[in-house]
Amino acid sequence: MRFIGNAPVDGEVRAIASGALATGDTVIVNSNGTVSAAVGSGSPASVGAASVFETGSIEWAGGTYDSNSNKVVFVYKDDSNSDYGTAVVGTVSGTSISFGTPVIYSSINTDSSTATFDSNSNKVVVSYYKNNVDNSYNIVGTVSGTSISFGAEDLWSGTAGVANIGTTFDSSNNKVIIAFPDPANSYYGTVLIGTVSGTNINTGNEVVFQTARIQYPKCAFDTSSNKVIISYFLDSNSVQYAVVGTVSGSSISFGSPSATGITATNGSGAIVYDSTNNKTVIATRTSSNGGRGEAVVGTVSGTSISFGTPVEFTDFAIEGGRQGVSGAFNSDLGQVVLFVDGDGSGGKVFTGTVSGTSISFDSGLAVTTGASDINEIAGCFYDDAAEKIVVGYGDASSSSRGTANVVSPDTFSTNITSENFIGFANSGYVDGQSAAINSTCMVDSNQTSLTAGQTYYLQTTGALGTTPGDPSVVAGTAISSKSIIVKG
Repeated sequence: MRFIGNAPVDGEVRAIASGALATGDTVIVNSNGTVSAAVGSGSPASVGAASVFETGSIEWAGGTYDSNSNKVVFVYKDDSNSDYGTAVVGTVSGTSISFGTPVIYSSINTDSSTATFDSNSNKVVVSYYKNNVDNSYNIVGTVSGTSISFGAEDLWSGTAGVANIGTTFDSSNNKVIIAFPDPANSYYGTVLIGTVSGTNINTGNEVVFQTARIQYPKCAFDTSSNKVIISYFLDSNSVQYAVVGTVSGSSISFGSPSATGITATNGSGAIVYDSTNNKTVIATRTSSNGGRGEAVVGTVSGTSISFGTPVEFTDFAIEGGRQGVSGAFNSDLGQVVLFVDGDGSGGKVFTGTVSGTSISFDSGLAVTTGASDINEIAGCFYDDAAEKIVVGYGDASSSSRGTANVVSPDTFSTNITSENFIGFANSGYVDGQSAAINSTCMVDSNQTSLTAGQTYYLQTTGALGTTPGDPSVVAGTAISSKSIIVKG
């Protein structure tokens, strides 16, 4: 038989090139039947070098991201300086963060510090409890450069034992939300509404959202429904709950509390609003499965919130107590980020993606190298100017000094799947040209630096390697430094 033009070869595939192909390129087939070079782009997640923001031991730490100045602010109890309430400003540059000089906002033994950012007044609001005098306060901070200055304290509770304060900012009504277990009222779940004016803040009357003893309230604001979401642990039945609040003027009203489906929790959790999917994600430790982490997706409708099925996101126990999980939302990639204090597993960052009423997580990225390097989580924040995640903690390997790392999110993507690799380009082709691909059981002799007898795998970048990539795809077996038999 005589062929005119291109003669077919056993194992050879001919298809239209989508994009340019170079000789020897690894090639995938697209869903429309065209072929492209196997490639990957972006960078995998990574952790920058640790930076110290407090040389002494820290406790009762919190913080916030100031989107006006593009700074991270940590607030904490400084054990090395008479337990004073202290704040410090951090600036992200590349994969590192630098800090200004710490500033005292409470010259007395101070617990339960937490912070939120008022984007209307461009102020940082710190809420905290003073030991010895048994009073709770708010104070307004103004970031300037690498420092922060504070106005006068506002007393909002004269009752001993206020702890585990949760705060957020309602950007629809320009109000600061402060949630806490009220020791003057059987530790019922209670909220105050604060209004910032200049460098001062005024609070309204207390409103009860749960007529039972609670612990570990956390707050988020749903910008789609303009509702406040408060999550908390109910002592009476060991269940994680959430409730929806509607701000009106200087007060707030609540719907009925809803169980999240996470049971037997024993420690503080995180609450993160996903503005891409308009969902609220609650994550916490649960002792029903050995203290591992579970997360659940909530959907607000009117004055109520409903939940999907909880998803386990760690294979190890999370530290119990007041701060085992902290969270943030990466608005650029649409991802929920959780910073976890593993009980004997060190600090890890997990990235989750919401789909419908569920969420899936990656396998986690280690922030610390030791098994017990976290003593206190100070927070997890997304710096949307730098497009980086910042995590802060007390470094247990160094006397619990205040430490932070910049985490670069995973931006890597590839067009390779476990099924679409078909072979190697036997020549160079331009976009739209009919391309010949050395495919199944053919020998491609356009490679370099191979080792005969070695199996090679397709890497996520499109290169060849001797270890499996993810997904694991066998490209073939080398028979010389330049030639490889394409997988059968």
